[in-house]
Amino acid sequence: MSKSITYRIISKLGINLSSGEYANITFLGAVRKGLVGYFRAILLKYCMYSVFLSPFNYRLIRPYLWKKMGCKVGEKVFIGYGVWLDFNHAHLIEIGDNVHITNMCLLLCHQRDLDSYFVGVDASSLPYKRNKIIIEDGVMIGMNTTIMPGVKIGEGAIIGAKSLVVNDIPPWTMAAGNPAKVIKNIRDKK
Repeated sequence: MSKSITYRIISKLGINLSSGEYANITFLGAVRKGLVGYFRAILLKYCMYSVFLSPFNYRLIRPYLWKKMGCKVGEKVFIGYGVWLDFNHAHLIEIGDNVHITNMCLLLCHQRDLDSYFVGVDASSLPYKRNKIIIEDGVMIGMNTTIMPGVKIGEGAIIGAKSLVVNDIPPWTMAAGNPAKVIKNIRDKK
């Protein structure tokens, strides 16, 4: 595969970029990607650490800024302190109504495609796989949980603290662990 002049210059500067994603990048494309990333990083930093207007951050300001970064965010969403989102792929995140994402969680929409990883291959040169994260209505996500690409968390599910969610979680269940597994079905109210 031929690589663009911009990619070759960036590589000569010692910056190791994925050739699968950046091989054909133009100079203007690199500048645009950098500026958009910088703007989103500023928004993310505000979302994560700001105490300015603290009472409004969790349910108003953070959900609004996540929408500005490209996420689809429903009504009455709570986003806690220190929550990271994959801001360069924010358009792949869908959050329903009445979702509660507690402090220090990570929502990741991309990961290296290890299907082409063999002995002698530089892992940092592998392309990325991108997938949606869908969090349906009424979900509660415990502190310090990581949600990986391609995961759908069903309506009313509860994810325990410090979980690693790598597979879909059915509606109205409780899941926890690394990797997260269903530990309880939520029963109907009598």
